[in-house]
Amino acid sequence: MWRLSKVFALFAVILFLVVITGASDTLLFYGRVAKLYTQDPDTKLVMPLEDVSKRAIADTWAAPRGTGRRHEGQDIFARRGTPILSATRGFIYKIGENNLGGQTVSVIGSGGRIYYYAHLDSYARGIEVGDWVTTRTVLGYVGTTGNAQGTPPHLHFGVYTMTGAINPLPLLTDRSVPAPTVTTNRTRGALVSRKI
Repeated sequence: MWRLSKVFALFAVILFLVVITGASDTLLFYGRVAKLYTQDPDTKLVMPLEDVSKRAIADTWAAPRGTGRRHEGQDIFARRGTPILSATRGFIYKIGENNLGGQTVSVIGSGGRIYYYAHLDSYARGIEVGDWVTTRTVLGYVGTTGNAQGTPPHLHFGVYTMTGAINPLPLLTDRSVPAPTVTTNRTRGALVSRKI
């Protein structure tokens, strides 16, 4: 009985510390991420920029980039400030800066794949590590940060697996245009919206 009491007391102290320090949120996040690893990776990704078609992307995968380095992604050109949407569902894994990518956001999706968005002019307001995202979630805005300074504004989009980078271009699909909403007058002056 004495041993059981010690185990219970230790468990209670650990649980108390997890709750007090906020580690429970971290544990919950990593539990959700672990679940993503058990799922098959996405075979199709939605274009991360609206109004850009797959045909408009010049394939820059593996193009030389400086000494001993190759391009690990696709550059998608657009006007500065164009909203960048998540190409998949998942969790924001990292928000930060680095020398090459400048301001970046990484999303972890099914199969544990990391979707990397770089050269952001700014981040979307209110996004945080651990946020659940969908293909309608704005992550940030197209820019020229990092090593893209002096180039036309663009999004560098990369996909990383457990074994390294893969070319995202074959996975990308054009973003479908939402059906327009039309407002019409009905009897007694009531307005009704419907998709056409």
